[in-house]
This record gives sequence, C-alpha cells and structure tokens, in this order.
Amino acid sequence: MSAATVPRLHRLTRMQRRRLFYGLFFVSPWIIGFLWFTLYPMGASLYYSFTDYNLIKTPQWIGAANFRELLGDELFWTSLYNTFYLTVVGLPVTTIFSVGLAVLLNQKIRGLAFYRTIYYVPSVVPIVATSIVWMWLLNPAYGPINTFLGWLGISGPNWLRDMVWAKPALILTGLWGVGPSVIIYLAALQEVPQQLLEAAELDGAGAWQKLFRITLPMISPAVFFNVIMGVIGSFQIFAQPLIMTNGGPANATLVYALYLFRNAFSYFKMGYASALAWVLFGIILLCTVLIFKTSARWVYYETGGNR
Repeated sequence: MSAATVPRLHRLTRMQRRRLFYGLFFVSPWIIGFLWFTLYPMGASLYYSFTDYNLIKTPQWIGAANFRELLGDELFWTSLYNTFYLTVVGLPVTTIFSVGLAVLLNQKIRGLAFYRTIYYVPSVVPIVATSIVWMWLLNPAYGPINTFLGWLGISGPNWLRDMVWAKPALILTGLWGVGPSVIIYLAALQEVPQQLLEAAELDGAGAWQKLFRITLPMISPAVFFNVIMGVIGSFQIFAQPLIMTNGGPANATLVYALYLFRNAFSYFKMGYASALAWVLFGIILLCTVLIFKTSARWVYYETGGNR
C-alpha cells in the first residue's frame, strides 16, 4: 500500500459512515460487556494481587508479598496437587471413555438415536442435582454402587470419606457429563473416509488395527480440541468438590478453585485470592502452550498432514 492511498482509508462516504455507526451500535452490547465484565475485572484482580485487600479497607500496596506467601502455604501446594491429580489422571480416563463411547454410538444399530440421546441427557442436568445424585450412588451404606459390589463379594470403599478414594470418586462422577465431548467425537467420526476403512479391511486389517491406524489419527484434531478444553476445565473444577466433599476428607479434595474461593469469600483475603487466580492463569496458559507444542507429533490434519 503506497503512501498516496493511505489517506483514502480515512475518507468514508455518508453510506459507509452510516454502516459503521450501525455496526458499532449493534456490537456495542458485547463491547461494553467485555470491557466491564471481563477486561476491567482482570485488570482489577491483577492490581489486587499486589495489595492487601479485604473488601472493607482501602487496598494497601505490598508488592509481590502475596506471591511469596504462596511458596510457604501448605494448603496452596495441597490444592495444586489435588488439581493436578484430577487433571493428569482424570483427563486421560475421560478422553478414553468419551472416544470409546463415541465409537460405540457410531455403529449402525437399531435405536441409535435413542442411545445417543440417553448418553447426552446427563450433561444438561444441573451440576448441583448431579452432585446430589452421585452422593446417593456413592453412599457406602445404601448406595447402589456399593450394593452391586457387595453382590460380587467386594467390600466397597467409603468413597467420599476415604482419602484414597475421594479423588477417584470425583473422576468417576465426571464421566457423567461427557455428552458434549461425545458429540464432537461423533461428528469427527462421521468425517472419517469410509474408503480408507474399506481398503484397510481388504488388506486384512482387523477392527483394532483400523481403530488405531485410521480412525484415531483421523479424529485427532477433535481429540486435541477436547484435551485443551478438558485441561482448562479440570484446573477450574469447583462445584462438585464443594457440594460433595467440601474439600474433605482432610483436604484430600481441596482443589485449587475451592481454595481460591475460600480465601476470597470466607477469609476475605481478596489480594491473596487474586494472586492465586493469576498463578492459576499462568499454569493453565503454560499447560495449553505445551500441548500446542506437542500437537505436531500426534495431531493429523487431512489437508496438510501433521502440523
């Protein structure tokens, strides 16, 4: 673009100005909402993370003291470990379960639409109702799960009150809401070229070979997307631990978001809670970048191969 053409960009006709005005007018609710409800709170929390603030007195600037305090906070490390556990252990389990369920729901069987609906409905149930249902299912005395295990001669654990089983119980509960992920995997499975599967079958490939050599590579972009969203969601898990265990027993399910919530709204340490929030932001950003960096090794794009 030459220097002579640059001024022309600033010369709008009356119709162009009108269209610009109408465009800004209709998009203004989103712009105002973003500035007021997203950008401003982010900037305020960044400022508060360097202050001593309890919602009553004026924030006092203390520099990086809140971040230094984190290093010696035992509950901070406990909540971080619990959150990493739910992510590192729970995300692969959820991914394998979702992909396997999507593959089953992609088969040509009678009543397929009914089965797909049944597996998606739980994901639209409010999280509070879901948590209450699972508290009943996992009840050690009369819960259906331990009752079923008893029929098999297995003594079921005290799921939500056992330090060893509390986190696996939360992971098990998370499998209830895999409906959205399954829908994405189903859409990806519909795009797998049938000619590749037929050619592999003619070459003598079995079901497992077709799954691992053709199907999974072809749906790897969907897996990549769900893994990214799963990491973000796992680090922000809050409602289920709050309702089902309240961080217990003995802080075994004290996840990061719950500890942040307690500091903000129970202890009124807003500055410290803001520091926790920004550390969480940094952790999620780092994990997301690492997954993007490794995606070139396992994500396949049909138009251009691995990227």
